[in-house]
Amino acid sequence: MSNHRITLADVARKAGVHVTTVSMALRNHPRLPAKTRERLQAIAKKLGYVHDPLMQALVAYRRNIMSHKNPPTLAYVTNWNTRYGWQKVTAHPDFYAGALAKAQELGYKLAHFWLREEGMTHDRLNSILQNRGINGIILASHVREIDVTLQFDWSRFAAIKIDYFPHHPELHNVTNNQFQIIRLAMQKVREAGYRRVGMVMDEGWDITVDHRWQAGYTWEQQFHAVRDRIPPYLLPNKIPFCDWLKKHRPEVIISKAEFVQPLFAQLKLSVPRDVAFVDIFLEGQPGKVAGVRQNHETVGALAVELVAGQLQQNKYGIPEIPTTTFVEGTWFEGASCPSRRD
Repeated sequence: MSNHRITLADVARKAGVHVTTVSMALRNHPRLPAKTRERLQAIAKKLGYVHDPLMQALVAYRRNIMSHKNPPTLAYVTNWNTRYGWQKVTAHPDFYAGALAKAQELGYKLAHFWLREEGMTHDRLNSILQNRGINGIILASHVREIDVTLQFDWSRFAAIKIDYFPHHPELHNVTNNQFQIIRLAMQKVREAGYRRVGMVMDEGWDITVDHRWQAGYTWEQQFHAVRDRIPPYLLPNKIPFCDWLKKHRPEVIISKAEFVQPLFAQLKLSVPRDVAFVDIFLEGQPGKVAGVRQNHETVGALAVELVAGQLQQNKYGIPEIPTTTFVEGTWFEGASCPSRRD
């Protein structure tokens, strides 16, 4: 029995083409006609050719070394109300920082494009990216536009989306796992001895994450006695906060600091004496406030890693089966939510 490993050269000889053509076909390179790719892939399969992962890693390494001399560019495409308005919003500056650091690490440049630039259209940006030889796109910081479809020639691009908008086309995306984050917060306060747990959330923010905060909150309430279950308080709300508070008597409130601090101040509530507080957008040094730190920079970094992987494998276009990569949050204890079991 022969131990000869089938190589690209073997496939090329059988097909009567250059070895580079075979390599491009097996990587689904769009420069080759679909029929050519299918024919060469069929020959390779019949001969028993399989990828050598060590050789593939070596090629990727060499490509990375060469790219530092003339690094390729990835497009970071935003669609905020102003060009840099997203830099003043929670999470979004960290998405970009994580993406920029990872792009530089992998040998890419990261160029920002704003979809609301004067005179900018989907077609124009599509042409700009093609003319500049940019075929890797990260869609980030898009305002909530439910019915908008981003019209690019997606067959020429590898793309990753950060968060959920735009909804169309359906691309691979990376996002913070808000469902897990709210569940983690509820689990921790339950372990600390709290029974009546309330959630205050901006309804628009909840829509932005496809209602995953409400979903996680509702799911965790099944582990509470029926008499202790509290409906979420969504902002804005026709019911005054003081009435919701008086009716449901939460022992701890899970929210974002900027949503509840004005409400606490208005009612002269002291944390944690009158009500404990957990911040699911925890920032700064832990200790004073309990909560979940969302790892936003990791989201940006993963977006670059994923789009770089698509480019290396020549995977362009809208995926047949879109996938979502979730980034977990990290819990920190804090004085705003002391344990009741001590």
